[in-house]
Amino acid sequence: MMRHLPAVLLGTAALALGACATPVPPVEVTRFHTAAPAGWAPGTRYVIDSAPLADPAAMAGGGQPSLEWDSYRTAVERQLQLQGLVAAEGAGASTAPLKVRIGFDRSDRVGRGKRSPVSVGVGGSTGSYGSGVGLGLGINLGGGPRQMQDLQLTVRLDDAATGRALWEGRAISAVPVKAPAAQPSLAAAKLAEALFKDFPGESGRSISVP
Repeated sequence: MMRHLPAVLLGTAALALGACATPVPPVEVTRFHTAAPAGWAPGTRYVIDSAPLADPAAMAGGGQPSLEWDSYRTAVERQLQLQGLVAAEGAGASTAPLKVRIGFDRSDRVGRGKRSPVSVGVGGSTGSYGSGVGLGLGINLGGGPRQMQDLQLTVRLDDAATGRALWEGRAISAVPVKAPAAQPSLAAAKLAEALFKDFPGESGRSISVP
């Protein structure tokens, strides 16, 4: 029996690792945009708006962006640059034709549940998250109710001269509170990558990104 002990231990370890591993849940993404792709053509300069669209910590602490918002900003900028957009620096920032606005939300809940739609839209004419596009998530990973976090990333690309939204998207997911995917840097990277998948995406359509 002793010679079989290592194999038993290896099997037990594999089962333990399997039980601890948490699959990364899919991200639900919806984008809206105008029929003006020149507004975000490769080479277009952009500047990040320092006022977050949403940031729970900033709202509670006087309006200054939080460190977590910085994680989302970094993740979004990486995706913008993968699309060929160029960050405006120094004095050139004031004349950048594209202004990027970033917001995120993180909220806790137990068990299944659905988020309420958020009413936003591009230019007030191309669509709205409150216009029947259901983005509520209820992810059941088994094992009964557990503490979950609803994560949401929102990004807008505005025409800096007019303030008009040219492209707007939202990515949402739900992860167990203690899962690695709930860490701000990992969550931000995952949501940003999903949000900019096949950019600019089909306007008004919701997709699930693994």
